[in-house]
Amino acid sequence: MAVVTLNPMFETSSGSLRKPVKRNGHNHGEYLLTTHRVAATTNPNCQRAYTPPKDRYDRVTPLGSNELWARERFGAVCAAVALRKKDLTKVAQDNAAFLAQKDQAGGKKTLKAYLWSLEIATYDQAHPRS
Repeated sequence: MAVVTLNPMFETSSGSLRKPVKRNGHNHGEYLLTTHRVAATTNPNCQRAYTPPKDRYDRVTPLGSNELWARERFGAVCAAVALRKKDLTKVAQDNAAFLAQKDQAGGKKTLKAYLWSLEIATYDQAHPRS
């Protein structure tokens, strides 16, 4: 941990200032994270900097079956929503159905959310999870 002195035009800094860039299978650079302590204290050094290892956020466990299922479902539904938005035969019908449910309790507030709900229901019905 290091104490950080900032440029006078900045009072505090908090978050990631620098992240490594991954090229050709390995990382270039280091993480540089800063935090600003807001808790009451008598210590005037309230700005800190950290440099965690490059592989800190790399996954160490294999993907589980639930994650694989969720990724497959998300990809399929995302593609279905994109196709549905471009299908000119369904645009008017989807807009009318969206506006009809929008102001009801539990209604989707955006057209995108409404289309996602329709396509998720369709996908889940076609691919029941055992």
